[in-house]
Amino acid sequence: MYDRDESEYFTAKRKAARELGLNYKFHPHDLPSNAEIRDEVQMYAELIEGDRRNQTLNDMRIDALRIMRKLKRFHPKLIGSVLTGHVRKGSDIDIHLFTDSISAVTCLLDDEGLEHTVERKRIVKHNEERIFTHIHIADRFEIELTMYAANQVSYPFKSSITGKLIERATLPELEALLLDTNPGIDLDEAVERIDDQMDVFELYRLLLLPLADVKQNATHHPEGDALYHSLQVFELAVQERPWDEEFLLAALMHDVGKGIDRFDHVAAAVSALEGAITERTMFLVAHHMDAHAYREHTLGSRARKRLAVSEWLDDLLLLSELDQAGRQRGVQVGTVDDALTYIAQLQNESW
Repeated sequence: MYDRDESEYFTAKRKAARELGLNYKFHPHDLPSNAEIRDEVQMYAELIEGDRRNQTLNDMRIDALRIMRKLKRFHPKLIGSVLTGHVRKGSDIDIHLFTDSISAVTCLLDDEGLEHTVERKRIVKHNEERIFTHIHIADRFEIELTMYAANQVSYPFKSSITGKLIERATLPELEALLLDTNPGIDLDEAVERIDDQMDVFELYRLLLLPLADVKQNATHHPEGDALYHSLQVFELAVQERPWDEEFLLAALMHDVGKGIDRFDHVAAAVSALEGAITERTMFLVAHHMDAHAYREHTLGSRARKRLAVSEWLDDLLLLSELDQAGRQRGVQVGTVDDALTYIAQLQNESW
């Protein structure tokens, strides 16, 4: 369940029982409860993720606050692991909304520039069919909005994990929780900072996604499209410099110009990223092709001297090595959102 191979407790328990050779020869009471499984998964998450998990939890709660403020008129209530603190790798932000007009919610999300999809899920229980509407928002963290009728705002929902009343936090209650766990925090400033960050990260996303359609010369890039290559380079950079936000961003974004101008992708990238990245990251992006020539001793003497005196030469040469190494077929990589989330978390830790 930690790796998300299974998301339903009942299915996970049956699968585990079969792997132990029990097949169906067991009583449900012989299996651990949902709450016991949740606690064990959390212990495993603590072991694997360490201190980063606490930072992620806080970031997710501030993101939940940001979204709930935007959706205030739909009486949002935070539920799930972000409220209880049981987050782990891949957790999303779960929020209940109460309205008789789903289109009012989607229109507001459109106005806010929040990319989203609507899912309708059919559930049959005790011969009774119910249709649940979920809205999934692609943000810094995945957000799931579950829609309920306006007159259900005070309905006592029960948890499928514990069987008890579900824990829910209104907007004022979430603000109180954040103030309690972050003494002295300015919540308005924290939310504004995320809004600003999301604008620049949306730019990164918009520049990266077209690279999936950029097919490269198979002689130099046997791995395939430019996005797959960029994600490979990013993964290698994480192995080398997992703490270095500026270097990781350069590794991820170094080829974004190929989605704009394949004949001069470096100049195109520099122009597109101007004002959105630091001076150091810009240097690495702007000179990554020069670095290849530098290492191959084919760079002109003047350009070579300019690079040689740079304080970032070692970083540039490392990026060049990773750029060359990130050209393998069949290598498993994360998604664009995975990469951007990792960098965003580093940025948050530095504030």
